[in-house]
Amino acid sequence: MNNDNVILYKIIELASILNHETSFEEMLRVISEKTLNIFDCDYVHLSVLNPQTQNTVKTIIKDERILNLESLHLVNVNISGWVLKNRRSFLSNNLPDDDRFAKNFLRNCGIKSAIGSLLLTNDQPIGLILILCGEAGRILTDEDVHYTEKISSVISPFINRIEKIHQYFTCALQEDELLNKYSKLGMIGKSTRFLDLLKSIESVAKCDVRVLLEGETGTGKELVARAIHKLSSRGNNKFIVVDCSAIQDNLIESELFGHTKGAFTGAMQNRKGIIEEAEGGTLFIDEVNHLPQDMQVKFLRFLQEKEYRPVGSNQVRKSDVRIITASSIPLNKLVEEKKMREELLYRLNVYPIRIPSLNDRIEDIMMLANHFIKKFAAHQNKKTETVDSELMDYVVHRNWSGNIRELENFIERIVTLAPNNEKIIYKNSLPPEHLEEMNKIKTKPGAVSKLSLTETLEGVEVQLIREALVNNNWNQSKAAISLNLPEQTLRYKMHKHHIIKP
Repeated sequence: MNNDNVILYKIIELASILNHETSFEEMLRVISEKTLNIFDCDYVHLSVLNPQTQNTVKTIIKDERILNLESLHLVNVNISGWVLKNRRSFLSNNLPDDDRFAKNFLRNCGIKSAIGSLLLTNDQPIGLILILCGEAGRILTDEDVHYTEKISSVISPFINRIEKIHQYFTCALQEDELLNKYSKLGMIGKSTRFLDLLKSIESVAKCDVRVLLEGETGTGKELVARAIHKLSSRGNNKFIVVDCSAIQDNLIESELFGHTKGAFTGAMQNRKGIIEEAEGGTLFIDEVNHLPQDMQVKFLRFLQEKEYRPVGSNQVRKSDVRIITASSIPLNKLVEEKKMREELLYRLNVYPIRIPSLNDRIEDIMMLANHFIKKFAAHQNKKTETVDSELMDYVVHRNWSGNIRELENFIERIVTLAPNNEKIIYKNSLPPEHLEEMNKIKTKPGAVSKLSLTETLEGVEVQLIREALVNNNWNQSKAAISLNLPEQTLRYKMHKHHIIKP
């Protein structure tokens, strides 16, 4: 498939996704993500004009490789202003020296190449899209302008849902309902990044397309995949998981497609592959970055034709299965290193979702810790309900390089070490290496909290309320007295912070 056909395929694919999209904010995120992928650029700025003021814009997504946000804002404002004034597309291959702007005005902006294009409906602007490349990025061309205008033409009708635009600028999401729904699926949190993730899951569950999950190891990619499956039209069918990093290269084909008796040494009988096992349901392929080069070709054909042949068989079998893949390494990096076929990447990357690390969800750590305490206390038949505020402060401010998985393992360990009848875990239950680390963090000069003042105070409040409730056997009247609070205030704060009895 030549490059023109690849881009057109991706644009058609984008239109197919948008046709099923009901969340306006998620629609804008998907458009931005797909545009970033199509043009291999550093930054995408998608703006929607507020129908009430005609001059308010919202930035939806930007690539974190560009960190000078002040310069980016300057670039956005100036290119957007030029495009809106001249009512035509903008292209520059040397933005700092572009004579359409004041001399030296954008000299140190960090952007080398840029495209701006209007989003039009009935010849009226409803927004615009900016595509930017940094000094080390690629040079955008007239051909890129051509494809940007095609994308603008495709996405404008979907964006032009006036009632949705009004909602986007004026209405808040019913967060409590969303958080409660996903907590039942084992997904715990309340941070902005976590809520954004839930919105993505809500949207992608409604359209039966391939999904690519990218994020660090231990961030919960399988849990996200399970949630997508559970909420989809395939939710009552099988959900099968395979981890490519755990299978020998020479066995992956047999694992996926199955084999016939005698196909190779040791093949004593016919065996179904996991694709057949997942028929009608969802197949989650974790660490797809470990897929061998020769297997990538065969898997690509399966994705294109929706058919496969078991090892040792000449019989072609059709398949109806949804594919969700995950990788702890950005797949576009593997494409650049010639370790993954580009055609396979764009077949997998139909609906991209980035899973935030635990360091991006600091305000969720306390909720996750208490969730895991409840889980492991039940497993071990212990009375443990929480940890004391000093220990929780350590848990919140520690750097969890292994993300949620490391936090979960840590909580399991301290629950195991805690006395059977102790409701609150204190630091004397910590393993020696963690106790030493905790003391170092406390005495480290100039240590700065990773949370804002508001988040820190809220965290302290939550933990003090939880401790008071545990110490008073969850008697709210007694807990309120111990906290010197009106009982009605305590109940309000419990509801606000989602504090419930285990």
